[in-house]
Amino acid sequence: MARSSPLWSNWSRTVTCAPAVTFRPRDVAEIVNAVKHAERTGRRLRPRGAGHSSTALAATGDVAVDLSGWSGVQSADLAAGTVTVRSGTPLHRLNAALDGLGLALTNLGDIDRQTIAGAISTGTHGTGRRIGGMPTQVREIEMVLADGTVTTCSDRHRPDLFAAARVGLGALGVITTVTLRCEPAFALAAEEYPEPLDQMMERFPQYASDNDHLDLYWFPYSRQGIVKRYNRLPPGAPVAPLGRIRRRFERDLMENTAFGLVCRTARALPHATGRLSRACSALASRLSYSDRSHRVLTTRRRVRFVECEYALPFGALRHVFDALRAAVPRLRHPVMFPVEVRVSAADDIWLSPAYGRETVYVSAQQFAGMPYHEYFDVFESIAVGAGGRPHWGKVHTRTLETLRDRFPRMDDFRRVRAEVDPGERFRNAHLDRVLGRSAEL
Repeated sequence: MARSSPLWSNWSRTVTCAPAVTFRPRDVAEIVNAVKHAERTGRRLRPRGAGHSSTALAATGDVAVDLSGWSGVQSADLAAGTVTVRSGTPLHRLNAALDGLGLALTNLGDIDRQTIAGAISTGTHGTGRRIGGMPTQVREIEMVLADGTVTTCSDRHRPDLFAAARVGLGALGVITTVTLRCEPAFALAAEEYPEPLDQMMERFPQYASDNDHLDLYWFPYSRQGIVKRYNRLPPGAPVAPLGRIRRRFERDLMENTAFGLVCRTARALPHATGRLSRACSALASRLSYSDRSHRVLTTRRRVRFVECEYALPFGALRHVFDALRAAVPRLRHPVMFPVEVRVSAADDIWLSPAYGRETVYVSAQQFAGMPYHEYFDVFESIAVGAGGRPHWGKVHTRTLETLRDRFPRMDDFRRVRAEVDPGERFRNAHLDRVLGRSAEL
């Protein structure tokens, strides 16, 4: 169904656009209708989910397809351990539905508000040295191509399209359903604690090897880091979640309400940012608890931020961290949000930042409304110099010319794109920058 198009902004409010028309489909036929409308009217089309990307991937002044009304688990094969999910399904609802089926995803990103299509299309990765990112859990994708046809792809059917579409940037078509490989629901034991930064960096390789999931944080200007280690419990083992009062204190009050107040104070009083950042680090609690995997791996974040993240060769972390630590105090504008470090196994997905190599992800973040361009430019320069690849859903300045040598299958992706969308129906200015034009093949 097509409706009037109010001004649209992404989650971090760094990207705004005014589509000429927005479709809010409720079924595959309506998605096909939206694509055919774009074809008839000669307009470009961009699908969008929760808008969590910090980039302009979903921005358009033409046709927008808002997938939020196309949500839910479509089918489940419990014997095979697979579920087929509508593309607009938010991850937090998917996790709850899987829990009800006795299933779980092997890995999840830190935030669970994205749609499943948006999460895989941008390469959402989660953390775990022996575990691939979310796109590695995809077994089949159904999508509407530029000519309005509905097709499916998997490693057996249209394998090249599948290799491209698992991290497809919305450049190949509108995803309608995703079939995911799941596993029996499992629980994780969590340990979270502060640690001196130098010691945390020294122990990083061992931490990554010894734990199923690893997340590290550093508040700039502080000499202390925060370690979060999550490990599987045996099937059937009892869990000990955070109590209701402790959870509200830690997750709602400290991580959202109080931290949001601190960030707003730093935005109003930039000269106080260093002291506020160090105070946040000093107040980090030691926590030990256990719970269902999705309740441990994901966090509800209400404090808005903008983010630049790079995937680095596993051994590059210490060099990048030392360079960033030296650079931050020299910035004209201070940094309020922590730097985050996660890890991933290598994969074979063409545009995955973890393609062909074991990876450490480093994320630079800034509170929404505080200056971030200088900080991200400095971080990006350091990360690129260390062999980094940008996360597709986060701010970066890379172009096709500077991406080709980092993504060895980039031209294969562009070839498939030209085959399924020869008229470039799904392009926008952001995709022109990172993928170029089909005519340039």
